[in-house]
Amino acid sequence: MNSTIDARGLSCPQPVILTMGKIREQGNGVIEILVDTDTSRENVSRAARSKGWEVDRIEPDGAGYRIVIRKE
Repeated sequence: MNSTIDARGLSCPQPVILTMGKIREQGNGVIEILVDTDTSRENVSRAARSKGWEVDRIEPDGAGYRIVIRKE
């Protein structure tokens, strides 16, 4: 299953809370998270890793970042 979370414009910890909720809901697969700050990028990546998800890639996306995490 693949999902996208648009957390642009949200202040931390909201992007992390949304990501953790989707991780719990989905269980595995691929999740793309859109964020617009360096802090959100770092915190979302750290939170995903702490739950056993791999940070597949982080790409620039407009004024922010696209974080792709996965768990098989």
